[in-house]
Amino acid sequence: MDAKLLYYLVPLALMIVWNLNNRRRREAANAAQLGENLKAGLSEPASLHPVIDPRKCMGCGSCVSACPEGGVLGLIQGKAHLIQPTHCIGHGACKQACPLDAITLVFGTEKRGVDIPRVNPNFETNIPGIFIAGELGGMGLIRNAVEQGRQALESIRKVKAVGTAAGDWLDVLIVGAGPAGFSASLGALENKLKFVTLEQDTLGGTVAHFPRGKLVMTAPAQLPMVGKVKFTETTKEELLEFWQGVERKTGIAINYQERVDKITPEGDGYRIETPRSSYKAKTVLLAIGRRGTPRKLGVPGEDLPKVVYRLIDAEQYRGQHVLVVGGGDSALEAATSIAEQAGTRVSLSYRSDAFSRAKEKNRNKVEQAVTEGRLSVLFKSNVSEILQGSVKLDHDGKPVELRNDAVIVSAGGILPTPFLKNIGIEVETKHGTA
Repeated sequence: MDAKLLYYLVPLALMIVWNLNNRRRREAANAAQLGENLKAGLSEPASLHPVIDPRKCMGCGSCVSACPEGGVLGLIQGKAHLIQPTHCIGHGACKQACPLDAITLVFGTEKRGVDIPRVNPNFETNIPGIFIAGELGGMGLIRNAVEQGRQALESIRKVKAVGTAAGDWLDVLIVGAGPAGFSASLGALENKLKFVTLEQDTLGGTVAHFPRGKLVMTAPAQLPMVGKVKFTETTKEELLEFWQGVERKTGIAINYQERVDKITPEGDGYRIETPRSSYKAKTVLLAIGRRGTPRKLGVPGEDLPKVVYRLIDAEQYRGQHVLVVGGGDSALEAATSIAEQAGTRVSLSYRSDAFSRAKEKNRNKVEQAVTEGRLSVLFKSNVSEILQGSVKLDHDGKPVELRNDAVIVSAGGILPTPFLKNIGIEVETKHGTA
C-alpha cells in the first residue's frame, strides 16, 4: 500500500473509530437515562406520544434531531427509544422526520387509558356535520390546537350547503374560543361564512386559566387572517394580549359567558341551545377543553369556601397554610408559585410515588423549593377530610393532620362525556392506540 493511499485512509479510519466510540457513549448515556426514569416511575407520557417499531427503525436519528423539546428521544443499540417519556408533549415532529415510517403517534398506554372522542381524519365525528378540534380531541399543545382549528374549518367548508346559509340558519356554530376555536373562528370570518362563536368563559379557554406568569411553550403556527405567528417561549399574559389584539383588529365577534346546554338534530343541521338563546347551524365545531367539570376529591369538607380547583393569583395566599393536591404540571406550578410568596407554608399531596406526568422543569422547581424549605411534598398521600382550620390525610398508611387555610385541587377534570354521548358522539378509551 503506497504512502499516498495511507495518507487518506488513516484519517478516515480514525474518524470512523471516533464516531463509533462517540455513538456508543451517547447510547450508553441514553440507556442510563431511560433506566433512571423507569426506576423513578417516570414512564407514562402525558399525552400524544410516539411508539417506535424496532423492525422498521434503522437508527438514523432523524427523529431525535427533529424533537423540539430535546432529549425526549435517543438511540439505544442502534434503535430509537422514548428515553424521557414524561417530557414528550405531542409535537409529532418525530413522526414527520422518520424516513421509514417507523413511528406511530398514540394516545394512552397499557397502564393509563385516555378517553378520546372518535374523530375522522377530517375532524368529523361519527355524527355527520359535527366536528371536534383541539384539546377535546387530545391535542393540548397550543400550536397543534391552532392548526387543528384551521384545518377543521377547511373541512367544514367542504360540507354540502356550507356557505349558502340563509335566514336564521348559520353555516357553522363554533363552541369554544380557546386556541382551536379562535383559529377556526378567524377562518370562518376570513372565508365570509355565516357563523357564531360561543365561549362559556373568556378568550383563550383553558389557557386563560393557567397561573399568572406561566410560560407557554409554542412553535410557529399559521393563524387565519394573521399568517405565521412566531412564538418560542412566551407567558400566558403575552399570548392572551396578542390574541386580544387580533380580536380587536379583525373585529371578530365572540359571544362570551354563553354555555351550550344541548345540541339536537333539526332539518339538515342542528339546533344549539344555550341559557340565552337558540341557534340553527348546518355544522357544529366543538373546540372545548377536556377538563369539563373539575375532578373532585369526594371527601367531607370539600364544600368549604376555602377549597378551589384552579390557581389564578398566588399572591392571594401570602402568609397562609396551603395544601395543593395533584401531581401534574398545574399542581406543581401552583405549589411552587405559592411557595414563592412571603410567609406561606405550602404542602403538595400526590397519591403516587413520583411526578410521572409533570415536565422536568416543574419537577426541578419542586425539588428546589423543598431543598430551600419552602415546600413539603407528601407522596403516596390522599386527603381524607377537610376541616375549617386543618386538613386530614392518609400518608402512606398513616394519618396526618396539617394546619390549613386553603386547599387547591389540581387533579384534572372529567371529560364532558355525558354531553358528548347525549349528542351521540362515540368516545373510546385509548390504551396506546393510534
